[in-house]
Formats: sequence, C-alpha cells, structure tokens
Amino acid sequence: MKILIVEDEKALADSILTYLEQEGNICEAALDFQTASEKISLYRYDCLIIDLTLPGGNGLTLINELKATESEAGVIIISAKDSTDDKIIGLDIGADDYLTKPFHLSELNARIKSLMRRRSFSGKREIIIDEIRIIPDLFQVFVNNSEVVLTKKEYDLLMYFLTNKNRVLTKESIAEHLWGDDIDMADSYDFIYTHIKNLRRKIMETGGSDYIETIYKMGYKFKAS
Repeated sequence: MKILIVEDEKALADSILTYLEQEGNICEAALDFQTASEKISLYRYDCLIIDLTLPGGNGLTLINELKATESEAGVIIISAKDSTDDKIIGLDIGADDYLTKPFHLSELNARIKSLMRRRSFSGKREIIIDEIRIIPDLFQVFVNNSEVVLTKKEYDLLMYFLTNKNRVLTKESIAEHLWGDDIDMADSYDFIYTHIKNLRRKIMETGGSDYIETIYKMGYKFKAS
C-alpha cells in the first residue's frame, strides 16, 4: 500500500512513517501544505493521513484538492483538535475517518487496514479472486489452497493488480506504486518485467491461470472475474 503522511510535526511524521513501513507499506511524508499539494498533483496514493493545521495551508483544502482529481485514495484525518465541527466538515468533504491526537500507532494502522478492506475488498479479511486467496493481515497468498511464497515486491504487485483488476496499468504507475517518488531517478522500467514474470510463474506453477496480460505499448492488465 502506498501512503502519504501529511504532518508538520517531524518527529510524529517520522514515527508514523517508520511504523507503517515496518508493516510493509511504501510511505512518503510532507511536512507542509505546499509539499503535500505538489505530491497529490503528481503521484497516486492508496491512503493519505492528513493533519488539519499545516504550515502554509489547511488539511481540509488538501482533501478538496485530492477529491478534485477524482482520486480513489482513502483519507484519514489526524488532529489535535477534538472538534465535532471539524469532524463533520472533514467527513462531509470526503475523509473516511478522523483520529484525535495523541493516538497509538497500532490504532492508526488498524484503521488504515480497515479502511482499505472496505474500499477495495468490501471489508473482507480474506480476498478471494478465482483460485487465488489472500490473507492481507498475514501477507499470505494461496493458489488452489497451496501457499505461494512471494517476495515483498511480488506481493505488493499482486495486491496492486487485484485492486485494479481488469484495468490497464502503465509501467510508470506500477513503478511509482511499488517504489514511491524515488522512481523518478530510474532510467528504465526493465525491472518491472522481471517482477511480473516471477509473479506469473509462481501463480502458474501452483495451478493458477495466466492472469497477467501484456497490453502492447501501454502496460499490463490483470484479468479476473
């Protein structure tokens, strides 16, 4: 999962980023309004954690900017202000959840997981697509009830395909999702082909179908019912 943390208190932002990366996510941080606004306009995220009070602007404005791009990302507001009015406004303009500071990082992580299950997989703790079964909380993947051992990037790639099944994904979007904005420094996307080839092979070796279709000069599509 790719997450943007918008929080001006650097120590808290670093703590959240470290914790969520240890949980297997790709995380980026923005410490002010302008940086966050630029990232939202340039990159795609699965989830954004947004503080309301930021240097240079307001978190509610960022949420409005995000929704104007027709983004499907989840949004969790974090704020020291336990105000009913702020909560109502935030939820009304498109936030999914509101967490008052101080909070435990484990609670934030649980809310992110719950949010993404609701948004992408109807709240289910197990994801079943044809003969593929995934238990996200344990990072386990089964094909025809046989466990498939995937690398971290292969697992992230599979989850990205499943949340976008039957859609064409460009190499650029896949690279950005798996590596964050550091991918801007890459001079080619050849490494994506290697990860896709390995994922395809592992699924098929366990009796699964060849789900991944190469779309000429465009990217890849995960075909599933």
